[in-house]
Amino acid sequence: MKFQRLARVVVVGRREFSSSTARRQINKICPSAQDAIKDMQSGSILLVGGFGFSGVPASLINALRDRPDLTDFTVVSNNAGMPGVGLGQLLETKQISKMVASFIGENKTFEKMYLSGELALELTPQGTMAEKCAAGAAGVPAFYTPAAYGTIVQTGELPVKYNPDGTVAIMSKPKETRIFNKKSYVMEESIFGDYAFVKVHKADRMGNCQFRKAQNNFNEAMGKNAKVTLVEADHIVEVGEIEPENVHLQGIYVRKVIKSTEEKKIEKTTFRKNPEELKQAVGASSSNRERIIRRAAKEFRDGMHVNLGIGMPLAAPAFVEPGIEVVLQSENGILGMGPYPNPGEEDPDLINPGKETVTLNQGASLFGSHESFGMIRAGRIDLTMLGALQVGQFGDLANFMLPGKVKGIGGAMDLVANPAETKVVVTMDHTDKRGNPKILNQCSFPLTGQRCVSRIITELAVFDVNHTEGLTLIEVAEGVTVEEVQKKTEAPFKVAEDLKTMLC
Repeated sequence: MKFQRLARVVVVGRREFSSSTARRQINKICPSAQDAIKDMQSGSILLVGGFGFSGVPASLINALRDRPDLTDFTVVSNNAGMPGVGLGQLLETKQISKMVASFIGENKTFEKMYLSGELALELTPQGTMAEKCAAGAAGVPAFYTPAAYGTIVQTGELPVKYNPDGTVAIMSKPKETRIFNKKSYVMEESIFGDYAFVKVHKADRMGNCQFRKAQNNFNEAMGKNAKVTLVEADHIVEVGEIEPENVHLQGIYVRKVIKSTEEKKIEKTTFRKNPEELKQAVGASSSNRERIIRRAAKEFRDGMHVNLGIGMPLAAPAFVEPGIEVVLQSENGILGMGPYPNPGEEDPDLINPGKETVTLNQGASLFGSHESFGMIRAGRIDLTMLGALQVGQFGDLANFMLPGKVKGIGGAMDLVANPAETKVVVTMDHTDKRGNPKILNQCSFPLTGQRCVSRIITELAVFDVNHTEGLTLIEVAEGVTVEEVQKKTEAPFKVAEDLKTMLC
C-alpha cells in the first residue's frame, strides 16, 4: 500500500514535469547593461576583454561610467582604451585606481594620470597577463614563464605609482626565479577577478557563448576567470542555435548576458595596396626603409610560421618571393593572417597587432590570446621579426622603453622568450635620429630580453649574432664599406670571409 502511494507520487511528479504547467528555466539574460551591473561593488578587481577596439564590451563599460558611485576599481585589460572611448572614460571619471595592463600606447590621459600619481599601473607583458588570467581560471595560483627574465619586470624596477612631484611612491617587487632544464624562469602569480566584462558574438539564455573572428583575444580567459562574468553579445540566440562544438565560453562561467547596444568601431582602417602603390608607400618613407623591408623579406622560408612586430616587419610579407608560403601568426589570436582588406571588406573583428584591419587566408584558425602566446613561448613559431631601440653585441634587445617615456611592453617579452626554438630577427635604423649607434656593447635602455636576437638588419648591413661570441658582419648594402659600418657601430664585430652585398 505504501509502495503504491509512493508510485503515484512519482507518476504525478513526472506528469507535472512534462505537462504544460510553467516550470523554472535557466535564464541569464538581463534587460540592460545597467541592470547587469546593479550589484557590482566598489574596490573590486575587474577584468575587461578586448584588443584595440575589437571585442571591447562597450555597453557594459558605458553603464559603469554612468555609475559614478562605483569607484576604486583595479582593472585588468590590455590597455585602457583611448580618451573618451572604452576604458578611457573610466579614467576620466576617476573610477579606476589601478590598471594592470601591457600597453599605454597613444592614450595621453592614461600616461598623464600615471606619471602624475593619479593612477597606479602594473605594467605586465601581454602574454604573461593572458596566462595570469587563464591560470587563475583553472585554479592555478602561480606559474613559471621564460618571458621577462633578466628585465626590470623581473628585478622589480618598474614604478607602480608616482607621487605628484614625480618621485616614485611604490616600486614593483622583484619576482622569484628558478631554473628548469638549464633555462631560467620567472614566477608569476595568477590573477583572480571579482568581475569580468566580456564581448561575444552570440549568447543564449543559458550563458553559452560564441566568438567571431579575432573577437576572442582576452575575452575567453577573462570570462572563465572571474567570480561574476557579465557578457555582452552582438546577438542573443535560442538555446541550441550555437552548436555544442562552437561554444567557446560555456554557460557555467557566465552570470548575466545583455544585448550589445554600441556600434562596433575600427581604430585603424587600413586598405590593401597594389604592388606599385605599396612600393611607392614604402619608398615614400625613405630608400633606407625600403631597403630594410626588402631585405627582411628574404628571411622568410617556405612553410614557416612567422610573427611580425609593428612597423617595418608588418610590411615585409608584401615582398616575399613568389612560390613561398608562410603562415602569419598574430598574438591577438590569429594563425593564417592575410593582407589588408579591399575597401568594403574591412571587419572590426579582424585586426593585426598594430590594430589595423586585416583579412584571413584560407586555412586560417582563431583562438584566444592565451593560446597564441602559448604557441610563442613553446617555440612553435619559427621566426619573429621586431623593431628595436638598441641591440647589444651578444643579442640583448631593448625595444619597449625610452627614458622619460612610457608606452608599454606589449607582447615583445614573450616573443623573444624562446630564442633556442624561434629565430629572432631585428629590423631597425643603424643609428638613432642624432646619429648615435644603436648596436652597442651593452644596451643602456631597459631590456626586453637577454641574448635573444639572432640577426640584425639595418639600412647599412646585416649581422649574425652569436649569444656567446658576438657579432659577425655577413652583408653590407651596395656602396657601403666595412669602415662605414664600423664607424656607426659601437659593438665590435667580425667580418665574414664571404661578405656579401645585401640581398634586396
